Amino acid sequence: MADPPKGAVRAAERRGYEVSTEPESRSPSGARGASRGGGTAVAERRRGGWRGRVHTTLDLIRSNPTGRVTLKIFIAIAGAIVVTVGIALIPLPGPGWLLVIAGLGIWAVEYHWARRLLGFTRRHVYAWTRWVTSRSLPVRFALGAVGLVFVAVVVWLSLKYSLGIDLVAKVLHYLATH
Repeated sequence: MADPPKGAVRAAERRGYEVSTEPESRSPSGARGASRGGGTAVAERRRGGWRGRVHTTLDLIRSNPTGRVTLKIFIAIAGAIVVTVGIALIPLPGPGWLLVIAGLGIWAVEYHWARRLLGFTRRHVYAWTRWVTSRSLPVRFALGAVGLVFVAVVVWLSLKYSLGIDLVAKVLHYLATH
C-alpha cells in the first residue's frame, strides 16, 4: 500500500500525533496490519487528561468528511450565538465582554483567525491587569471610579434611547419638587 501523503503526516504531527511512515505489514493469513492491532497508523496522543480526550474526540470527528463539515457548522453557529448575546450585553452591567471572549474561544476550536484574535486579547488583558496591579491603591480606586462612571453612563444612555426612560431627568425633577 502507498505511503500516507506528506501533508497529512505533517498535519497529524502538528496535532501531537506520532505517525509511523513504515509500510503496513501483512500477517501470514493475508490480513493487513494484523501485527499492529488492526492497522491504525496513528499512535497515542502526547496529551493527557480531559484536554487530551477533547482533542482526540475532535480529531476523530474531523477524520470523517461529514463530521468535519458538521463540526465547522456547529462551531460557527454556537460561537455566533455566544458572541451575539455577549455583544448585546456589553452596554449592560454583566458578563458582556466575558461572553464575547467565550464565543471567540468556541470559534478558536476550529478557526485560526479566532485563535489569533483570542491570543491578542489575552495578551492585552494580562498586560492591562499587570499594569493596574502595579499601581498604588489610590490610582486603582480612581480607575475603578472611572469604570463605574462609564458603566453608569452606558446604562443611562441605553435606558434613555432604547426604552425612553431618562433617569437623570426624573431624578432632577424629583429633587426640584421635593
